[in-house]
Order: sequence, then structure tokens, then C-alpha cells
Amino acid sequence: MLYRIAAIKTLLLSLFFVCYSLQTFAQDDKKNEVLGRRPNAITTAVPFLMIGPDSRTGGMGEVGVALPNDMNAQHWNPAKYVFSDKLGGISISYSPWLYGLGLHDIYLAYLSGYVKINKLNAVSLSLRFFSMGEMELRDYLGENPLGDGVTVSPHEFSFDVAYARKFTKELSMSVAGRFIYSNLTTVSGVSGTTEGIKPGLSGAADISLFYQKNLRAERLYKSIIGFGVNFSNIGAKISYSTNMERDFLPANFRIGTAYTMYIDKFNSLTFALDLNKLLVPTSPIYKTDTNGIIVRDGKGSPIIESGRDPYNTSVVGAIFTSWYDSPYGFAEEMSEFIVNVGLEYAYNDLLFIRAGYFNEAKTKGDRKYLTVGVGIKYSIFCLDASYIVPVNQRNNALDNTLRFTLSFDLGVPIVPKASL
Repeated sequence: MLYRIAAIKTLLLSLFFVCYSLQTFAQDDKKNEVLGRRPNAITTAVPFLMIGPDSRTGGMGEVGVALPNDMNAQHWNPAKYVFSDKLGGISISYSPWLYGLGLHDIYLAYLSGYVKINKLNAVSLSLRFFSMGEMELRDYLGENPLGDGVTVSPHEFSFDVAYARKFTKELSMSVAGRFIYSNLTTVSGVSGTTEGIKPGLSGAADISLFYQKNLRAERLYKSIIGFGVNFSNIGAKISYSTNMERDFLPANFRIGTAYTMYIDKFNSLTFALDLNKLLVPTSPIYKTDTNGIIVRDGKGSPIIESGRDPYNTSVVGAIFTSWYDSPYGFAEEMSEFIVNVGLEYAYNDLLFIRAGYFNEAKTKGDRKYLTVGVGIKYSIFCLDASYIVPVNQRNNALDNTLRFTLSFDLGVPIVPKASL
């Protein structure tokens, strides 16, 4: 019993020190002032693709690339599906958006599922829908409604399909294709409001790897370690007008690890750590005059004082230059990593208690919050819920909001034996 208590203490202390180190990882205001830094958050089109859709990972600080037994791996790392001991599964998630501000028609809905063809292959798909509610269009001053009170319902959705293949007993790979539709500005019935405006359309691909291995655990019932890598949303730029610049998709690099220790046959602890970085250009510093107005060259283009021109960078080029294009150098480049840590306790695969921490540097958005979550599983059904607790003054769209996920197992697979 003593070795089990010691193992739990070691894991909890590791989580504490990781969380503590995150505070030093982010740059504080005084350091920014000394180094001449300023907020320089990276923005992309269709950011809804980066929202963690499910409540299990939502309760664990949004870790997921290496988390085992993940019904919603389609978003985090589809290569994990071939390690499932089930024939397949279906998951439905619902996340209210800005609910704390009294808005009840903005939400993210997510449907995902997978099926194992055999022990070596699996296919999966998902549908993500983001509703921005109903809005009334008004004139430039916001005083008078357009037409006879025109309302619009902006929305976005994506649909993707993935194939996963296990190459060895411990290693698998997955590729996914994604269709993206973003209707933010299209209006009908009002003269002049639709000129040159169109819904944004694009396509993207994901490539992911997953490694999972059972470790020798003389003083534990068993232990498992996993590593995951996912390059997601690698695709063509998107535009909402025939005469506007095309914007980057939120191409992202995610890497992480997860360790599960089974203290005995009924109790287990999982510790997970993820690192994320957007693979898109960082905004440069533009040259300004004494009045703070951007100086332009003879062609009308703004003059870059430090950094790289994002408008002359291709999607493929950005994947490489995004690692060294920050105008403030290496320190700013490192601050672009988002750090996620999570912990899950499971009892007999029936009851789950979760906690986590999400950390983003102050100059890159300053999102910092704790997460908590619970899960209950009965037979083939599992219900998960998660909640966000902010730790700074920056508002989060999910503050004081419960998110829910309902999932269904399709049973233990009956497949032909296959050897690697």
C-alpha cells in the first residue's frame, strides 16, 4: 500500500511542478517592457477548428494527442483508434459559447465516430458545426436596421474522414481529409450587402503518429505510456471575397505524452502533457512615423521593420518559416507554444475525475485557466462534463459553462487475427 501512496504523491508533485513552470514559461509584463515586446497574438481564419470539442479532454486542460481510450481522437489524433479494444464508437458533444454573457444561441456541436476494420486498420469521421446565433444587421453607425430588419445566422462547419493503420504493435499512423465551409457575411435581400462577398470554402489534411507501449511495473498492476504527434489543418488559404486577401487556416503542430499507472485492478491515474504551436506566420513589426502611422513604400505596401511578410508566404513555406519568423526572435518564438497538462483518476472504468491547466503566453492571447471534469460510464454509455475556472482577468468564451459529451461503445470487436 505504501508504494501506491508514494506513486500517487510522485505523480501529483510532477503535475504541480509542471503547472508552476508554466508561470515562468509565459513572459511577464516587466520582462516584455525591458525587451521592448508588445502583444502579438497570431490570428487565423476559421479558429473554430482549434476548439477542443469534447468534455473529457476539456476537463483535462485540453490535452489529447496521446491520451488513451479516446472516443474523440478524430480531433486530437486519429491514429489512436487502432489501439482501441472496441469495434467502434459514436460520440456527441455540445459546448455553449458565451453562455456567461446571457447568449443562448451560440454553440459548438460535434459528432464523431470510428469503426475498426480489423486489428490493424480503422476508419473514422466527424462533423463539427459552430453556430454564431442570430444577428440583426444595422447601418454603419449602428442606429438603424437595414431593410425591414434583416437578420442573419452566421455559421461554420467542417466534415472530415480519417484512415488509421497500425504498423507495429506499438506504432500507428493516420491521414485525414477535411472540408471546411464558413458562412460569416453572406446576406440576401438587402441591396449592396452581398457585392463581392461569398462563403469561405477550403480543404485541409491532417497527418498524425501514435506510439503506445506497456511498461514493466513490478509494483503496479500495469502501466502504459503513449506519445503522439499531429500536424492538423494543413490546407489552402480561405477568403470571403473576390477582392480580399486570403487568410491562413489554423495549421497546428501538436506533440504530447500520456502515462497511465494502474495502481491495482480497479484504480488508475493518467497524467498527460501537450505542446501546441500554430504553423502560420507571426505578424511582423511595421515601420511607423512619429504619429504612429504605418509607412508604405512606392507600391503602397507597408514597410516591415522586423519579421517576415505574411502575405507573400505560401502555406507550405509557412510550415517552415513559422519556427523562426517572430520579430522579437527566439524568445517570442518559444512563447508561441501553448502548454496543456491534465490528470485523470478512474475507478473500475466506471467513474472518472479530471483536472487540468491551459497556459498561453501573455503576448499571445493570455488564455490561462484551470479545468475540472467528471465522467460516468454504464454499460456501453458514457457521459462526460467539464467546467472552466479562469485564473486571470482575461475572459474566456467558456467561462462558467458546463460542456457535455455523450458517447456509445459499439462492443468488443470480433475480427480475424492479424500479426505484425
